[in-house]
Amino acid sequence: MNAEPHASRSRRPRPRPRRNRLATGLATTAALVGLLTSQTAGAQAADNPYERGPAPTTASIEALRGPYAVSQTSVSQLAATGFGGGTIYYPTSTADGTFGAIAISPGYTAYESSIAWLGPRLASQGFVVFTIDTLTTLDQPASRGDQLLAALDYLVQRSGVRGRVDAGRLGVMGHSMGGGGTLEAAKSRPSLQAAIPLTGWNLDKTWSEITTPTLIFGADGDTIAPVATHSEPFYQTLPATTDRGYLELRGATHFTPNTSNTTIAKYSISWLKRFIDNDTRYEQFLCPLPAVSLTIAESRGNCPHTS
Repeated sequence: MNAEPHASRSRRPRPRPRRNRLATGLATTAALVGLLTSQTAGAQAADNPYERGPAPTTASIEALRGPYAVSQTSVSQLAATGFGGGTIYYPTSTADGTFGAIAISPGYTAYESSIAWLGPRLASQGFVVFTIDTLTTLDQPASRGDQLLAALDYLVQRSGVRGRVDAGRLGVMGHSMGGGGTLEAAKSRPSLQAAIPLTGWNLDKTWSEITTPTLIFGADGDTIAPVATHSEPFYQTLPATTDRGYLELRGATHFTPNTSNTTIAKYSISWLKRFIDNDTRYEQFLCPLPAVSLTIAESRGNCPHTS
């Protein structure tokens, strides 16, 4: 009974069995590997905390819906300040944290319904999207630019989904005079992360002040905002130091952006993901430039600048 206590006081402890040393060594090695793997994964995740959704494919960005289920909520004109109300589309799940957000304006004489198809299509790719009505259907581009910014302010400050929005990652889009308003908004608020005018119209042809990454869509059959006097000079006067792109839709008219369009969706998603989410996985669809095809008459641009 007294042998074990006496042995515990010995100055020369018995050596551990060899198998215990081996097990301890293996456990230590496994722990180190696990720690290094964890640190590497953490570092990779930290490289881009805004990345949302699975790795993209051509099929995934051309699909009618992306990986996120989408919910929506209406904003009445009475609840809005500085714009005419609209509809907010947003990913239903909160598991991925906050999302970048985009406000979209319709064109001259048009209503929110004319650009509504973009709402769920973009939101299902991992954005909060606000398709708006303007104060009046006759509002000019400068007013529409102000209204896009007012809509973004409402979205991040007062809306019921403001907790889902990253206020530092915002963009604007618009059709026709709404496209002209998109340029106005980007000029007024350089902190915007992306701008996409869709067959834009504006009497101002020079946009050397814009630093926001801007993708311009024109249409080869546009007789209301012909590319020679609108989309092309808009693009050409953007600074060469600004991330910029120009896609001219083939067989298209001024009103092509008013209905579901795979080419518009594909490259808009890629642009928004690259610059609002800083997701370089989407650069493959922007650089090299999209090739001339059955749906693209011309493309111009610079490859995204690395930050």
